[in-house]
Amino acid sequence: MGNKKILNKEVQNYINANLTTDLHSLLLKKSPFPEVSIQEIVQQIKGKQVAQRKFPFLLKEGIIFPPQLNLEQSSSEKTALYKSEILKGKKFIDLTSGFGIDAYYLSQNFDDVTLVEQNPDLLEIVEHNWNVLEKKAKFINQKLEDFIIENKENFDVIYLDPARRDNNKNKVFLLEDLSPNILEIQKKLLSISNEVVIKLSPLIDLKYLVSVLPNIFRIEIIALKNDVKEVVVFLSNENSGKIICKCVNLESEESDFEYLFGDEENAHSEYSEPENFIYIPNNSILKAGIFNLISEKFKLKKLHPNSHFYTSDEKINDFPGRIFEMKVIDSKEVKKKEQFNIISKNYPLKPEELKKKYGLKDGGESYLIFTQSKKGKIILKSI
Repeated sequence: MGNKKILNKEVQNYINANLTTDLHSLLLKKSPFPEVSIQEIVQQIKGKQVAQRKFPFLLKEGIIFPPQLNLEQSSSEKTALYKSEILKGKKFIDLTSGFGIDAYYLSQNFDDVTLVEQNPDLLEIVEHNWNVLEKKAKFINQKLEDFIIENKENFDVIYLDPARRDNNKNKVFLLEDLSPNILEIQKKLLSISNEVVIKLSPLIDLKYLVSVLPNIFRIEIIALKNDVKEVVVFLSNENSGKIICKCVNLESEESDFEYLFGDEENAHSEYSEPENFIYIPNNSILKAGIFNLISEKFKLKKLHPNSHFYTSDEKINDFPGRIFEMKVIDSKEVKKKEQFNIISKNYPLKPEELKKKYGLKDGGESYLIFTQSKKGKIILKSI
C-alpha cells in the first residue's frame, strides 16, 4: 500500500494546505517530514485534486490515493452512480476493480461483494479505503484469467473494465486486443453469472460489438455534460435477440433516448430549409449514429444528410439535445465585434476561422450556426 505515515495528522495538514500549490515547484523542495518523501506527498495532493472533480465522496479523512495512472483510469462518481441504479442482486463481483470507484457504487444493491485486482499495492489501498468508508467486501489479489479458471462460485452480476492499452502503452479498442481478451472469456463468464456488464471505450463501434458478442441484450451510451465517457454492454444467457440501446447525457436536463438496435436501418428522414427551431442532438445520440431515427421519432426534418441538424415550426421540448429558436441571416448582417457562441458543422470554415473572418468575439448568450441545407451554405442566428 505504501507509506502509512502519510496519514499522520501533520502530514495530512501539510497536504491540505498545499492543494493549490504548483506541484512542479513543490517537487523541487525537500519534504518537511523525514519519514514521508515529497513524491509521496505530491501523489496525495494529486489524488485529492482529482477527487474534487471526479469522486468527491473520497474527500474524507483517512483516504489514501494511488499513483496518477490509476486515478486517470478510474470512472467518475457520476457515471458509477448512474450504473448502480441499473444493477441489483445478492452476489456481485468486479473482476478488474482498479481503484474501486465503479465497484463501490455498483455493489450498493448487493449483499455479497468481491473485488479482484492483480496489482497488490492498489488492492491494499482500496481495502484500506473501504474500511475507512465502512464498506465490506472480499478482496482477492489475482489475475482475472487465473481467478475465473479456479473459481467455483456463481454470481448475480459480473462487472469488468478491461485495460485499453497494449504492452507499449498504446490505446486499443477491439475486444480481442483488450486485457483481458473479452472474446476468449465471454463464454466462461456467462457460465458463472447470468449477467455480465462490461465497460468499454467511447470510441468502440456498436455494429462491431453486436457482431462479436452474441449474448448482448443491452447497450448504454453514457455521456457526462455532453462528453461521451463510456459504452457499457450487458450480456446474458437469456437474451431475446433484441438489443435495447439507451443514450444518456448525465448532468443535463435532456431526456434519455431508448431504441432497439437496428431501428436506424428502417428509419427515414425528411428534409427542409430551416424553420423556427433548430435541434442539435447530444453526443450520446451522435455516437449511436441514429440520425434518421431521431428525425422520425420526433417528427423533425433534417437540414442536410451530413449536418445532423434538425428543424421544426413548433418546439419539441423532450428532444435529447440542444434546442434553439433561430432565423436565417445574410452574411452581411454579421457585424464586427459582436459576441456569439459559434457552431460550425458541414461548413468549409471552422469556428476560429469564422471569428477571424467576421471579427467576432467569443461567448455570450447568442449563437451563430454555420452549416448547410440541401440548397447550400446558410448562417443561422439565435432569436
